[in-house]
Amino acid sequence: MRTLNLGILAHVDAGKTSLTERLLYAAGVIDAVGSVDDGSTQTDSMALERQRGITIKSAVVSFALGDTTVNLIDTPGHPDFIAEVERVLSVLDGAVLVVSAVEGVQPQTRVLMRTLKRLRIPTLIFVNKIDRGGADPERGIAGITAKLSPAVIAMGSTVAPGSRSARHVPFDVPDAEVLADHDDGFLAAWLDGGLTPERVHGELAVQTSRSLVHPVYTGSAVTGAGVESLTEGIRTLLPPAAGDAQAPVSGSVFKIERGPTGDKIAYVRLFTGTVRTRDRLRFGTREEAKVTGIRVFADGGDERADEVRAGRIAKLWGLGDVRIGDTVGETPPGAAGRRHFSPPSLETVVVPVRAADKGAMHAALAQLAEQDPLIDLRQDDVRGEVFVSLYGEVQKEVIEATLAEEFGVAVTFRETTTVHIERPVGTGESLEIIAKEPNPFLATVGLRVEAGPPGGGVDFRLGVELGSMPPSFFRAVEDTVRETLLQGIHGWRVTDVVVTMTRSGYWARQSHSHGSFDPSMSSTAGDFRNLTPLVLMDALRKAGTEVCEPMHRFHLEIPGDTLGAVLPVLARLRAVPQSTLTRGEVCELEGDIPAASVHDLEQRLPGIARGEGVLDSAFDHYEPVRGAVVPERSRTDGNPLNRREYLLQLTRRVA
Repeated sequence: MRTLNLGILAHVDAGKTSLTERLLYAAGVIDAVGSVDDGSTQTDSMALERQRGITIKSAVVSFALGDTTVNLIDTPGHPDFIAEVERVLSVLDGAVLVVSAVEGVQPQTRVLMRTLKRLRIPTLIFVNKIDRGGADPERGIAGITAKLSPAVIAMGSTVAPGSRSARHVPFDVPDAEVLADHDDGFLAAWLDGGLTPERVHGELAVQTSRSLVHPVYTGSAVTGAGVESLTEGIRTLLPPAAGDAQAPVSGSVFKIERGPTGDKIAYVRLFTGTVRTRDRLRFGTREEAKVTGIRVFADGGDERADEVRAGRIAKLWGLGDVRIGDTVGETPPGAAGRRHFSPPSLETVVVPVRAADKGAMHAALAQLAEQDPLIDLRQDDVRGEVFVSLYGEVQKEVIEATLAEEFGVAVTFRETTTVHIERPVGTGESLEIIAKEPNPFLATVGLRVEAGPPGGGVDFRLGVELGSMPPSFFRAVEDTVRETLLQGIHGWRVTDVVVTMTRSGYWARQSHSHGSFDPSMSSTAGDFRNLTPLVLMDALRKAGTEVCEPMHRFHLEIPGDTLGAVLPVLARLRAVPQSTLTRGEVCELEGDIPAASVHDLEQRLPGIARGEGVLDSAFDHYEPVRGAVVPERSRTDGNPLNRREYLLQLTRRVA
């Protein structure tokens, strides 16, 4: 059978989980459609998900659709859990984007569609809730065309929208005009009137699979209207998984969970090759472990298997040190491992209610960080504080509830603050030579730091011969450079930087005459790990850095007569409108606003816009902080900016 790994994505409350239930019911996997409100859905298995009625963790469930096994992945819709969507995108063959026929295109819908288009993931669009009061599918499709993509093709019409009897009536042949925009031969046949229904449907499947067009269906996940047509579209228009089962193993880990006994379970999408029980599998950078168990998804659940072949998703046991985002075997093709959304822009300190729970709290947070690496657990040993990164306040509430319910640890949080970054503004070099004061380590390290291109991250380069010292020493330097740059001159992560190793040197393995190895006469990787922070931070200090804050691009719709009240509020929040457009009685503003001000604007908007304002914002870029006060972040390392303090901390750690 063919395999299709399908993602269901949407803005929160658009009905994505309800659609998942309806698809499972239509496929005969479940006997009754579960309810999000009642907490009886198949994919929302966490107690917290059932209580809140939102999806927090992605979930995989499988069903058969003709000759195709569909692994359906239900993802969170709330923007605070965009990291879960991030991890799923790299394993998808196709997607269904759900849009509400009542609310229309919403902020998260735009973010998701932009990413699906950029990654060229074949996508169908389902306009849901046509049975709800206020539903207007035609307006919804017009909004999709205007705000998401002009290359949409309606696959039917809606009868009696806004009523319980609302239904989707499929077209025998969809409008071919949009298809003609992408293929000259098809355009010529269309103009000549020589198109057959078979030719139109065939071209629709080809262009959908290439992510050139997006078929749009209307319906209701609650009543089942339109779901049969959508199911047929999934079966005939989305491309199945490709991959050679005989090729070398290549896969990606997109989810980690713990079993009842605490054993780690890795969710792996296999792109090529075959993995069998007891195979030794390479993952991450250099780790290797034996696969002790395999379960593949089938008929609404998962079942034990001796092997998993290319194209499938499986749970693997035995990979004890595996992490989310690890590659399995060879590096997967395409988008796997790349970042598609902005990193978290907020952080807070987690404080145990009972001081005695500090150790248990840290262990619990470490386990949560396995499942969501972007919470970026950061511990300040000097102050005894633990920091986590966040996308929003709802995520904070979920962490608090999870720690209480699953680990029995009650916590509170300090004030949420904005996460900044640092970028180099110049070029700086530093060098420390072996056996030459004040260098106490048996290593020579020279580094040059300079600004890199925006979005370039950390680029480590060698300006010395690769054979000039053992590879393990070069790895030690590179790994330490990346780790050290997590905290720059002002304590923030340094990015968009190029670090070049300009000098290297070491003492080969030596011993006294007829004696054993003497570490006091021989360089080790530890010498390079200990020396690199001193050299790097000295070079960074000479280059200088600027602290940048995250900026959101906002789109604001308000009644035109409230513009005079809105503009002063935007100015106080340091928001800068770039364009203003008036359409009838509605005024639209678009511009930039600091991420730290978005929540305040959301809180103030109902009052200044009479409850009629609509705000859409998403991370756009980083911008240098203006003003005399530069935001500082407390350090959690040994502070290599202070040589004496760093060496003292190092001595204590070794002792």
